Amino acid sequence: MTSASALNAARRTAELTALADVGRVDVVVIGGGITGAGIALDAVSRGLSTVLVEKHDLAFGTSRWSSKLVHGGLRYLATGNVGIARRSAIERGILMSRNAPHLVHAMPQLVPLLPEINRASRALVRTGFIAGDGLRRLAGTSAAILPRSGRVDAARAAELVPAVRRDGLDGALLAYDGQLIDDARLVTAVARTAAQHGARILTRTAASDATGTSVRLTDQLTGESFDLTARAVINAAGVWAGDIDGAIKLRPSRGTHLVFDAAAFGNPTAALTVPILGELNRFIFAMPEQLGRVYLGLTDEDAPGPIPDVPQPTQAEITFLLDTVNTALATSLGPDDVLGAYAGLRPLIDTGEGNTADVSRDHAVVESGSGVLSVIGGKLTEYRYMAEDVLDRAVALRGLSAGECRTRNLPLVGAPDNPVSMNRVVGLPESLLARYGAEASNVFAAATCERPTEAVADGIDVTRAEFEYAVTHEGALTADDILDRRTRIGLVGADSERVAAVAAEFVAG
Repeated sequence: MTSASALNAARRTAELTALADVGRVDVVVIGGGITGAGIALDAVSRGLSTVLVEKHDLAFGTSRWSSKLVHGGLRYLATGNVGIARRSAIERGILMSRNAPHLVHAMPQLVPLLPEINRASRALVRTGFIAGDGLRRLAGTSAAILPRSGRVDAARAAELVPAVRRDGLDGALLAYDGQLIDDARLVTAVARTAAQHGARILTRTAASDATGTSVRLTDQLTGESFDLTARAVINAAGVWAGDIDGAIKLRPSRGTHLVFDAAAFGNPTAALTVPILGELNRFIFAMPEQLGRVYLGLTDEDAPGPIPDVPQPTQAEITFLLDTVNTALATSLGPDDVLGAYAGLRPLIDTGEGNTADVSRDHAVVESGSGVLSVIGGKLTEYRYMAEDVLDRAVALRGLSAGECRTRNLPLVGAPDNPVSMNRVVGLPESLLARYGAEASNVFAAATCERPTEAVADGIDVTRAEFEYAVTHEGALTADDILDRRTRIGLVGADSERVAAVAAEFVAG
């Protein structure tokens, strides 16, 4: 029997056909990023019949281009935005302790105390870390989940980040934040949990002619269209929200990351955190990640003009990131060390002035003239809160018969308390456990392919069974879905080329 949380081509086709026949639901959500997936889960878990439609694939847009961090809101506290700082800390705690403890773990952040960081700057960072500890306590997050900040000596700093510059190193400040194993994997887990509760999750399905009570859906694979009536239509299209409601004005901001082999940083176990010279409250991070990589980010640049499907880093951003991190490294890194790069666009609300780094990360719920409810702005950490906010508005405005929000205590697929979890983890690869949590044993148990436990290529710790599971349970319809959004192999072009033929095997026919 296929799990209720399994997304695949057969389910998609059946649900599209059934939906065209029924023609009416309670809630339609437009957009398959983290916000849209979160709204779908909130709606269906309140007892509302729910459809999520996404023109491309789950996590196709901004939701896969983040720093893979679940921020506690420290930088918002520094700018005086206590509300968003507190909410971020609360939402981080909910993810780490209840919703997705398998996907979000404590990540040590190391700020090396080098001569360039003067006494005042050190005091500012330390004060910020102490404030972060206060936020953690205020949010009710245990120090067992997220340890307290402190100071370490130079020897310990070098153990945590072996590539750190030693000359003049006066120890380091150490704090902790939440780190996602992967942002796209979180989106998939939320969407599958929504499906588990009965939501229809329809990728490669475009929405057009949206009003407060109807929307036209077009299957991007067949070209067939039909009209769907709904009691509430919610626009969660992120930086593309203006395509649904032309009155929406956003100010996209580009955040760029570089991808390195972890060996370039000495295989660190902490994120090297380097203050940006001349900035009071901004840092770049070199973060140890899955697949033996380090991601270095992040920039914050205005990105006016048409919204591309896949934003591209600029040479200036790449140079800025290298120049900044090299101030803290014993051996400089250059362009030849960069294995890949990616950029995402933050859907910031247009306030008309100032640097994008200073524009609020708060969200807003707005209603179009035709009645479409749009959620704009916001940040990944607060996706659950944003979903609750927009659903509360929809229930009130449309008179929906819905229960209370349940997502605060709802374990996602892969969390130990989710019904689909099997919890038999003995003998499974650590990499599999990190990506699938308590569902890890399902990946091998459900495999029908040849050599399921074999790596897809030498040096890449992803198994053939994971490629199959992406197709049979995680809604991947193409090789790109597998490589770019289910496994993230595609962030390094050379790795992607090596396994493209293997991925193609699993989507053939």
